[in-house]
Amino acid sequence: MTGPVQQVLKPGDTIGILGGGQLGRMLAMAAARLGLRCNVFSPDPDSPAFDVVQNATCAEYADVEALEMFAAEVDVITYEFENVPASAALVLAARKPVLPDYQILATTQDRLAEKDFVTKLGIGTAAYADVTSAQTLRAAIARLGLPAVLKTRRFGYDGKGQIILREGDDPDAAWEKLETRAAILEAFVPFEREVSVIAARGSDGQVVCYDVTENEHRDHILKVSRVPAPVSDAVAGEARRIATAIADALNYVGVLAVEMFVVPGDGGATVLVNEIAPRVHNSGHWTLDGASVSQFEQHIRAIAGWPLAEPLRHGAVTMTNLIGHDVDDCARWLTVPGATLHLYGKRTALPGRKMGHVTVIEPG
Repeated sequence: MTGPVQQVLKPGDTIGILGGGQLGRMLAMAAARLGLRCNVFSPDPDSPAFDVVQNATCAEYADVEALEMFAAEVDVITYEFENVPASAALVLAARKPVLPDYQILATTQDRLAEKDFVTKLGIGTAAYADVTSAQTLRAAIARLGLPAVLKTRRFGYDGKGQIILREGDDPDAAWEKLETRAAILEAFVPFEREVSVIAARGSDGQVVCYDVTENEHRDHILKVSRVPAPVSDAVAGEARRIATAIADALNYVGVLAVEMFVVPGDGGATVLVNEIAPRVHNSGHWTLDGASVSQFEQHIRAIAGWPLAEPLRHGAVTMTNLIGHDVDDCARWLTVPGATLHLYGKRTALPGRKMGHVTVIEPG
């Protein structure tokens, strides 16, 4: 893939961020520390990122005039979430560099396209099949077996848009429930743990990977990340190699996360790719306090055309998400040695909503 021409920003220049959630907020805070300004574009007037920037644009992504005015006020554009409407990305890319390249979204927004892309690189994934009807779902089940996971091809995150199918379940009912015409069936992977690699890539092709992170999900939402992951050097090296290969193949500029399964086997554990997130990622939040340079600063450096840093981890790190009403008890973390509390400024705690996180570092 080819991308837009990279320009080198100077202190005082402005980065446009599409999306005003906690990731946009933390990107803007990292940019400010480096002397760069940010303008956040979001349709939500209560966007947490609005609180930390001087300039914000509150408009719908379909508002072409607002997009054009936003582009005129910034030097480069990035995004905090991958489901940016293609029409909005096209409008912006015609006016200013969009990094990572918006064309990458065509691959990562579609689970089937993403799986095909990874497979063509010779990298393993769960067995999968394209599903477009109840009939093709039954055929896919016959080929892949059960249990399996039925997912919408687009717009799924934190467990949304997916159904686990087990022996005895009704495929027709599952298809009706998913309410889509484009899905993918993935064979169940008997993994021993879930891990991820946060990788940063500059326009010069330099790739820097953080330590492999072990992730624990509850109700399909990331709850705890632990670094370093308890995996062998061989598995850790393979995970980093995979993340690097994906970043290079995409000609990526910025930070991305590659979520993987570690699968036990007679010849030793192997690694399979689960999903790619073309942005800073929840499983990399530990880097804010646990590394010498955070994933957010690395992303800003990359899109600004600045050198990347080799991150130094400060010790064993545990990151815990505060989900929903977990935040009501957040004060208890203020007295825990080695703990740092991050709250996202969201007004209402809702079930499944990420309200903040806590990082605990054990030096060593």
